[in-house]
Amino acid sequence: MKRLVILGAGGYGRTVADVAHQLGYSTIILDDANPAHPLSSFQSYINPTTSFIPAFGNNTFRLEWINRIEENGGQLAKLIHSTAYISPTATISPGCVILPHAIINTDVVVGKGCIINLGAIVDHGCILEEGVHICLGAIVKGENRIERLSKIEAGEVVERGQYPL
Repeated sequence: MKRLVILGAGGYGRTVADVAHQLGYSTIILDDANPAHPLSSFQSYINPTTSFIPAFGNNTFRLEWINRIEENGGQLAKLIHSTAYISPTATISPGCVILPHAIINTDVVVGKGCIINLGAIVDHGCILEEGVHICLGAIVKGENRIERLSKIEAGEVVERGQYPL
């Protein structure tokens, strides 16, 4: 069984744990609210058979932890729920979580540490830079570049080319 260390035990952390279990991972959750498993203990889990996902809704904090894990030699997982559609021409970077019923279409590039939430759609030719969160049911139409650490809110529609490549 694959082992995944999840950093963060809040709502998003619980969601990530749920998806991870569905994908066959055994999980360990680190959180400063649990003195037995604080975030600072992450280094003791670094080994070739363990991967990590920082599960923080705060984009900046999530990306800081992604960088810290990589700087210490840890491997980042990418979690893609079985009901998500990912085009074979899309690129999903490490540290990303793609939740149920999300769609990542043709030639999309998803940068490190992104969240593509429930039912979100990212259409053809988009680039999501590092640490982006596409919230529940949001739609990013084709040919957009979503800047690093941006958040597209639930139900929002980003028109084609609104943020030019």
